[in-house]
Amino acid sequence: MIDEVRSWLLARNDGVTDIGLDEDLIDSRLIDSLGFPEFLLFLEELAGRELDLGQESVVAFRTLRGIRDRVLAGAGR
Repeated sequence: MIDEVRSWLLARNDGVTDIGLDEDLIDSRLIDSLGFPEFLLFLEELAGRELDLGQESVVAFRTLRGIRDRVLAGAGR
């Protein structure tokens, strides 16, 4: 599932060929404030549930590892 997230990000960032699990998606500008809502909707679709941003730590969305381990953990497709 994390490969789908990586592919989604790569498709929206011309010139980027890979994203490491621990690369900061915000600091590296792979996600910006305008794209974040669309990114959240995509993650909700993958997770099969609405994400409760009050419960999800912002840190969980900063790296692919955080997304894999905290946001998408337990989501199976």
